[in-house]
Amino acid sequence: MNISSRSKISFFALVLLIISAIDSNRNLPASAIFGAPLIFFFLFSSVFFLFPSALVAAELSATFPEEGGIYHWVKAAFGESFGMLAIWLQWINTIVWYPTILTFIAGTLSYLFDPTLMNHKIYMICATSTIFWGLTLANLFGLRISSTINTMFASIGTVFPMLFLIVLASCWAAFGHPFQIEISAKSIFPSLANLDTWTALQAVMGSFLGMELSGVHIAHIPHPQKTFPKAILLSSLYILGTMLFGSLAIAVVLPVSQINLAGGLMQVFDNFFQVFGLGFLVPCMTLLIVIGSIGGMINWLISPAKGLLQAAEYGFLPKVLAKTNRHGVAGRILIGQAVLVTLFCFLLLFLPSVNAFYWFLTALSNSLYMFMYVLMFLSGYRLRSKPLQRIFQIPGGRLGLALVILLGLIGSMLTILFGFIPPEHIDVGSSSRYTLMIAAGNFLLILPGLFLILYKKRSMLG
Repeated sequence: MNISSRSKISFFALVLLIISAIDSNRNLPASAIFGAPLIFFFLFSSVFFLFPSALVAAELSATFPEEGGIYHWVKAAFGESFGMLAIWLQWINTIVWYPTILTFIAGTLSYLFDPTLMNHKIYMICATSTIFWGLTLANLFGLRISSTINTMFASIGTVFPMLFLIVLASCWAAFGHPFQIEISAKSIFPSLANLDTWTALQAVMGSFLGMELSGVHIAHIPHPQKTFPKAILLSSLYILGTMLFGSLAIAVVLPVSQINLAGGLMQVFDNFFQVFGLGFLVPCMTLLIVIGSIGGMINWLISPAKGLLQAAEYGFLPKVLAKTNRHGVAGRILIGQAVLVTLFCFLLLFLPSVNAFYWFLTALSNSLYMFMYVLMFLSGYRLRSKPLQRIFQIPGGRLGLALVILLGLIGSMLTILFGFIPPEHIDVGSSSRYTLMIAAGNFLLILPGLFLILYKKRSMLG
């Protein structure tokens, strides 16, 4: 396939695209509550998920450069029913994920008014619902900011605060301030006897979700067989480093009992600013993080709706849902999406705290996403045996592919498994109730995808 020079992406641009798609401040507080062992879990997750997901997605994108995406990959490997299940898992995971990023935005925003609001349930429900409906209505009327500006906002609001956080933490250590955690060879490795600690995989793996999106650029890269692995390695090392040291920056300053998952980032910035006499920067940093988070969220707002729109076009949904308004927007899908997100926001009333709410939806969202990754990894292995043209494939032949697939499957399945165990440092209520809620959540949210498959089969028969 001939790619014009204008459409080619440079090595440096590719690295930035991958970083901007994955790096996020939102996951730092959730990782920080696990203290020194988070060092082990970040390294573990990079080997058992970050690199495998990126490499498999790159090979699949190279195999289907014109019709990319999880639906086409899984369909080609296992048929359209499994393809539909994969796209459903991708969509419903995003719906469950929205309240967590909205909670992070609302918690950060509270620093412009009253930081205690981050623990106030009514404020959180009102703020999260208002923000999401505002963004939805803006899209309904076709008021979309270009993806370039969204990406710029997301990058500035993520990269600068994260690097500044690491610099401040370095100054904190240099000036001899006390650490809230012990960092030693013994403390870094989690105990196999204490499985609660392994729930950290939910937070850490969540930091690396979405790496498969980098594969869409494979057709626009000069010499992809050599360039893409190098870009993946460099960007992954950057993401690993910033997420690891950003999480540690929070862990060494704030006692674990005081870390708020929604507002933990601003908590530690506020602490740093007060110690170093930079209190005047609190409003500036607050706005920067909020703008960056909203910019990143806008990039994701339409994607799930497009997934369902695609499902309707393939006959898995009633055609009435595929109708667009005069602005060319699938309004009915967007409204339905907003209603579902609002309902998930109201779950906060039934959980002990904002932290419990944040963690529960994070664990549920990650589990759903990991089921999709299982389908993606299995598809990657099955499709290698088919005589398809590729511009990139995982080095090492069948053995190299099998190793990468095995690592990815182990990481995905362990994340799903430990999602059923409540974290040690967060009061989520009864352990058995929490496990039942995760199990019921997975079952009830996967079930509609199966019904949609049945709907199409009956429509074809009828």
